[in-house]
Amino acid sequence: MSITWKTRVATPADEPVLRDITREAFGRQYEVDYLDALRAEPAAWIPELVCVAIADDQPIAYALLTHAAVGSTRVLSLGPVAVLPAYQGRGAGNAAVRAVLRLAPDYDAPAVVVLGHADYYPRFGFRQATGFGIHHPQHDGPHLMALAVGDRAVPAGLLTYPVEG
Repeated sequence: MSITWKTRVATPADEPVLRDITREAFGRQYEVDYLDALRAEPAAWIPELVCVAIADDQPIAYALLTHAAVGSTRVLSLGPVAVLPAYQGRGAGNAAVRAVLRLAPDYDAPAVVVLGHADYYPRFGFRQATGFGIHHPQHDGPHLMALAVGDRAVPAGLLTYPVEG
């Protein structure tokens, strides 16, 4: 049975819930601290690019886009993406990712990058970033992926983040 998840842009009131989702999804504090660091960095954080999937009127999953750069070109970075363990594998994360990626064309960025599971993100159109000429000193390989936004050309160069996780 397929579930159609309701999604929306997160609100400031969702902040504690997103922290809880992150802690439960990853099982440790590291990713919560990274989320907090992203939120605290104006060069990274885009509050209107955080989407949540809802169950019983409560966020149970989220995906977000922040600023990054490839060379001197601003791009968007997907992540973290987190789902409460009770809802994992049921499409809530997929719905949150698709919702936030639908918003990406409204921003002046030609691409979205993600550092994540090489078997998960290709379903959204992501391909290995090195195929576009994108490199990162610590993360080159199959887990670093990129996606063109619309018909824009994906830039090549060194990937940098305002906040390194």
